[in-house]
Amino acid sequence: MSVRRPVVVSPPSGSGGRRVRVDGTILGLAFRPADVAEFLRRAGLEDVEVETSALIDWRGGGPGVWMEGS
Repeated sequence: MSVRRPVVVSPPSGSGGRRVRVDGTILGLAFRPADVAEFLRRAGLEDVEVETSALIDWRGGGPGVWMEGS
């Protein structure tokens, strides 16, 4: 059985941004971990440690990857 993670950070786009979704709703395009944290705060998910939280499914690379192929 897989664990569902409500936050998905998509792989980097050509511009370097990564789409952030919570429960399937797009919150915006993040360009750094602080952007992800702000989107989550606005969605009511405060005090989430973005770089280590098990709530976040980082696709196409972890929180240190912001450009395609990096």
